[in-house]
Amino acid sequence: MITEDLSIAVPSIKCSKKSKIPSAYSQEEIQQLLQCVDRGNPKGKRDYAILLIAIRLGIRASDICKLAFDNFKWESNTIEFKQNKTGDTIVLPLLNDVGEAVIDYIKHGRPSVETDKVFLRLFAPIGQMKAPTLHSIVTHYMNKAGIHITKGKKHGPHALRHSLASALLHNNTPMPVISEILGHTDSETTSTYLKIDTLNLRKYALDVPSIKVVLIGGVL
Repeated sequence: MITEDLSIAVPSIKCSKKSKIPSAYSQEEIQQLLQCVDRGNPKGKRDYAILLIAIRLGIRASDICKLAFDNFKWESNTIEFKQNKTGDTIVLPLLNDVGEAVIDYIKHGRPSVETDKVFLRLFAPIGQMKAPTLHSIVTHYMNKAGIHITKGKKHGPHALRHSLASALLHNNTPMPVISEILGHTDSETTSTYLKIDTLNLRKYALDVPSIKVVLIGGVL
């Protein structure tokens, strides 16, 4: 019988956070999510616009919360903002359905208060939303839509970002374009999303098309 502790001789295995497979949902599940939003009231109008921004453009929750009126460039149909995580400025196309949802919320759902932030809390103190609130919103509608969430699978705004990357990969979108859309400065970060779509790992094209023609679900 071995009485000596040999645990110190056993090599440890380091598991990088990037080794985990990102959580993603199918386009059918994404449609279920959007369809269950009641857009007949201020909350629904706000939530629908937020969900579309996360789904169509993959913008992080912290950045959605900070979006101000001057980030929406209506004359050029773009959204331009400085990313909270990287500090880099990113410019994304303002897709028609996203723009229409934002306008509907601003005109018919947003409280009339003195702040430049677009998306606001519904009740006092009315002001800028926080990222945990956006996580609760996404989780609420996933449950309402009856989307099955397996153990360990993420179900917040970042999962919608992963789902966009998955859809782009499925459509053979080149990695440089996906990096541009997601606002990644490091291509290695984007390569994490390759784990989502193992069927297409060797299929994505080398030519880089315009960013405006590859975003999923919207029309310019």
